Amino acid sequence: MKRVKRVLVTFLAAVMFMAISPAVSLKTEAASVAESIVQYGEKFMGVPYVWGGTSPSGFDCSGFTQYIYKNEANISIPRTTDQQYKIGTSVAKSDLQPGDLIFYANTYKKGISHVGVYAGNNMVLNATTSKGVDLVSMDNPYWGPKYAGAKRVIPEEEAPEWFTDVSKSDATYTAIKTLSDKDVITGFEDYTFRPDEKVTRGQAAAIMNRVLNLEPKVMSHFTDVPKSNRFAYDIAAIREAGIINGFEDKTFRPSEEMTRNEMASIIQRAFKLTISQTASANIAYTDISSSHWAYEGIVTMASIDKTGFFKGEKFYGTHLATREAFTIAIYNALNAK
Repeated sequence: MKRVKRVLVTFLAAVMFMAISPAVSLKTEAASVAESIVQYGEKFMGVPYVWGGTSPSGFDCSGFTQYIYKNEANISIPRTTDQQYKIGTSVAKSDLQPGDLIFYANTYKKGISHVGVYAGNNMVLNATTSKGVDLVSMDNPYWGPKYAGAKRVIPEEEAPEWFTDVSKSDATYTAIKTLSDKDVITGFEDYTFRPDEKVTRGQAAAIMNRVLNLEPKVMSHFTDVPKSNRFAYDIAAIREAGIINGFEDKTFRPSEEMTRNEMASIIQRAFKLTISQTASANIAYTDISSSHWAYEGIVTMASIDKTGFFKGEKFYGTHLATREAFTIAIYNALNAK
């Protein structure tokens, strides 16, 4: 894996949520641990070199690497340079990642004799005799020729194969898996789907357009959706299709969360769903009447539901739509006869 399906990031790992970063594998988690070790080590920049030193009052090279690994990440590594060289997995120079141990040979003695931590951007953080703890370029005229290899000691755990907060036994599993497999709705970097998280109008537009693939003719329409907005393209396309409209003050309010009533209406419009009188007669929510503005969409949602998610005496239309509810609604619409 080592990657879980780019499951939903922000609402859409690529499309929707507050953060939307790359979908994840525990390699990303390992990377974050490594980066924290580097950041922690940088706090000791300038601490003098002390032969045999293992504390912030003075470090030698291996004492420094041992100290920051243990105190920042609770990872125990041997005390001396040659012992540290015997652990971990060898890493090619072209594959270096922050946190990797960098080894040098033939400095004050023959063979492996110095160690530092790769800090990224071709720099190594290590305790030097001249400047104490310092960042040194891999191309440094002294250190560069003495480079002897690298080892990765931070364990890389395998990513889970499915969202940790959605059980495979859940009635909604098939819907969530189907849409996440299609990258319509993806998950977060911590391997969660966050089914109860709410959906904003901007996110809804982005998700809908990942299904419909509509192209807008005009990008700038709403005063609160500049072209730089991450959902601008999708909002424009969905508006032109008459699926999600704006407000009288010419705003779209992309960060505003939507209700289940609104969700039902836009899903019906997006997929041009109709409902027969027979099916309508079988839906009897006690919290909605036939005169309600979203009645047709609500009844449609219930009548095409293949998961049982919308069953019950009430629709709870004024409640905010969740990621789970939105996913189920789209799944049902895609499979409606």
